[in-house]
Amino acid sequence: MATILFDGVAYGMLLFVLACGLAVTLGLMNFVNLAHGAFAMAGGYVTVILMDRWGVPFLACLPAAFVIAAALGLLLERTLYVHMYGRSHLDQVLFSIGLVFIAVAATDYFLGSSQRNITLPAWLQGRREVLGVNIGIYRSFLIVLCGVLAIGLQVGLMRTRFGSRLRAAVDDARVARGLGIPVGTVFAVTFAVGSGLAGLGGALGVELLGMDPYFPLKFMIYFLIVVTVGGTSGIMGPFAASLLLGIADVAGKYYLSSALGGFVIYVVLIVVLVLRPNGLFSRAR
Repeated sequence: MATILFDGVAYGMLLFVLACGLAVTLGLMNFVNLAHGAFAMAGGYVTVILMDRWGVPFLACLPAAFVIAAALGLLLERTLYVHMYGRSHLDQVLFSIGLVFIAVAATDYFLGSSQRNITLPAWLQGRREVLGVNIGIYRSFLIVLCGVLAIGLQVGLMRTRFGSRLRAAVDDARVARGLGIPVGTVFAVTFAVGSGLAGLGGALGVELLGMDPYFPLKFMIYFLIVVTVGGTSGIMGPFAASLLLGIADVAGKYYLSSALGGFVIYVVLIVVLVLRPNGLFSRAR
């Protein structure tokens, strides 16, 4: 039981890093970006290519995946997304889902349709017995790294000047501009960081989830469930939702069949939304 709980927490931490960028754009910026998974896929493929073709160490690939995904997000935000901020959610959904299919088709054409994996360094492989619990070394690495990221993001959004500017720009962009806040720059930086975190999550998830051109479509629903269950209060809501869903998914697939266990997270989603329609943590309006 303890091993299942540990693996569930590790999987939940990975879900959080993958989905936290969407939590920011949807929860704080009120923008529905269904193409979020495409940035995660970009980070995953950057890691695969750097390790397979150039022999770059795994740890060096992580900042590279973040930077490249963030740069891609910044480019698309300044050229495409910026025109969609004032549009309806339906327009945003149709626009971003179109980007997903473009990313899937382009990746399939240039990189092939087969699933890609990586070989972790020896010091991250294997499992160890700690206090009678069989824990995976790489999963321990994920828990520590993602926990630090969660704390840093929460502090950055709630305790810094940039976080205050972001919340002000979201609440009333017109007033924020009148106060001298560069709303466009704040949104661009936020979107770039969210995209970079998705890319980092994709890089961290290659070993556990694999990477193929259909990654954004396969995990799109997971990202949306994390944000929906967690609510829009900031980062801690999606963080708690990620842990809950990760544990539920791992436990469901362990105790039930793999196919039947996959429905457990949808049961959790329904129960949470029945009890708390605005998610575990809802942002005051």
